[in-house]
Amino acid sequence: MEQFLLDNAERYKNLVAKFRPVASGPKASDSTTATPEIVVCSRLRPMLEDELAQGFPVGVYLRGNTNTVDLHELKQPVRGLPRITSSDYTVDRAFGPDATTAEIYDSLIHPLVPWAWGGGVATMFAFGQTYSGKTYTVSFLERQVAETLMDGSLSGERNIYISIIELAGQTAYDLLNARRQISILEDSFGVTQMAGALEHQVTNKESLLDYIEAAASLRRTAPTMKNDSSSRSHAICRIRFENHALPSSKDGLLYMVDLAGSEAARDKAIHDVSRMKEAREINTSLSVLKDCIRGRALADADSFAGKSGKKPAYIPFRQSTLTKTLKHVFDPASGRSCKTVVVACVNPCLADIGASKNTLRYAEMLRVVMPKTKPAEYHPGVPATWNNEQLRSWIQTNSGDPAINPTPLAPTETGPQLLRLPMPEFLSRCLQTPDVSAEQAQAFQAKLWKLHVDSQRAANRASASASSSKASNNSGSGKPGSGGRLEMLDSSADPEPGSAEVPFQQRIRPGMVVGWKPSAAGGYESFSVGGKAYAMVMCPREVVGERVRDVRGEQVNGKDTTGSSVGGEGKGETGEAYLCAMVAPALLPGSYGISPWRQVVVRVEEMEAEVLMEWDEATRYYYMTV
Repeated sequence: MEQFLLDNAERYKNLVAKFRPVASGPKASDSTTATPEIVVCSRLRPMLEDELAQGFPVGVYLRGNTNTVDLHELKQPVRGLPRITSSDYTVDRAFGPDATTAEIYDSLIHPLVPWAWGGGVATMFAFGQTYSGKTYTVSFLERQVAETLMDGSLSGERNIYISIIELAGQTAYDLLNARRQISILEDSFGVTQMAGALEHQVTNKESLLDYIEAAASLRRTAPTMKNDSSSRSHAICRIRFENHALPSSKDGLLYMVDLAGSEAARDKAIHDVSRMKEAREINTSLSVLKDCIRGRALADADSFAGKSGKKPAYIPFRQSTLTKTLKHVFDPASGRSCKTVVVACVNPCLADIGASKNTLRYAEMLRVVMPKTKPAEYHPGVPATWNNEQLRSWIQTNSGDPAINPTPLAPTETGPQLLRLPMPEFLSRCLQTPDVSAEQAQAFQAKLWKLHVDSQRAANRASASASSSKASNNSGSGKPGSGGRLEMLDSSADPEPGSAEVPFQQRIRPGMVVGWKPSAAGGYESFSVGGKAYAMVMCPREVVGERVRDVRGEQVNGKDTTGSSVGGEGKGETGEAYLCAMVAPALLPGSYGISPWRQVVVRVEEMEAEVLMEWDEATRYYYMTV
């Protein structure tokens, strides 16, 4: 076959020079747009010296300044001269042989770093035929990531940890621990864990690059028909960012995945049985990966289009060790904010046109587009319809006191974009406003999300809302579902008009939630987190009976066996105090539970501020609000 290509190289070049793309009506890109969460790009590497020396022509071309790649195959018909068969493939971004890896990094990979730094999940996949420049591209991108992480351009401080594993077939190895075998398991919460893999903390660029180079030296390689040292395994480099300023938030994750080089079935004439079995395992895992990436892209497209009630696409992430390891990247139920970039590395040489065609076809199938629609009509109760100006106005008037500055929180984002912002990044931006506490920032984030969730539910119960609209006009009826004061009691906020103008210490009542700082004298320090705790007021301490004991088992009020007073003045404490129920973080992020049977005594002088809590019927938890 190669000799046939060499014999007809000049004719091939002439036919390609005469090729003109066929204009077949409006392009799909004119009426559709790609999902913003997953970007698929192709990179054509330059022709190598040995390929040029043998006389092979270029078989893959970038079409002008578009994102379309043209591929031309030389075919020998039964009769007549050889002719070309052309096909084209469209991706989100296409880079020609003159594009540098630095351009790819600045355009696509660099935005992933602050996304993961802010608490999101960012993933970069590189795939392609062996000898297509895939590992070269990933190595450069990893060095650029290390440079960005350590050049001081990212705001805030993070603890940075790195782990690198290798997946060969269904077996996983730790490349930073002498290639010891590890297990990929799901814990009781459904989270995939790399059991046995070591994680190393890094503080500078040199140590980060040392770990990456050490892992590369241990990676499994083997000779193939195209490459004497082809990567025969998937390498996953995971960098985790721990934000110690927000200990309750999930850590940011950055994955850089160098996939094994794909091989064609025709190579069985040269490869032995074990090598072909290995190739089948690689191609099978790549096929499952394609289904998972496309499934997540479809789920994101439905989310952007507002199809929340549509049955979600099936994502088979458990069918491969690779996709099982990256479960939270693909599973929409994980709740993580994810961005993914796929880099398809293409060998442009005509001798490898078949493998290049498979790579481009694979890349195009990963791309999911959705119809371009007009912006939704603005509705004050639907964040998904807000532009940047409307979003800023809402932030200014609904973020509490002091009002959160909308400029650092939403410099360019619209309502849907802000909803997709990772929670740690959202909170960090809120805290840039002076005098805004972490509690206020978290409460405001919960308020925005509650408004968004309620607006989605409203679409499904529009008929019920219309039938109850007449009853809601009679707010004084006091009947369930009639609105008015009864609905206000779903929140811990004081329902009396003008109560916000009175200092909270002067209007303490049962049901009020307060933030307090346990003192050493009270003995409750062990029940606080970071020196702060939350409690719901139940009643004044002096009205409590003698049989009541607090969470430590100590009597709250009354006389002990000797007749001496206990609690309050009996301990030398002064000032007014209340018996309260403990309020502690619950299972879901940002949620809280109230424990009426776990009681503490809180003095008014220890109370720092009133904390507004709101009950959510769907999750059965309480959330802070403003």
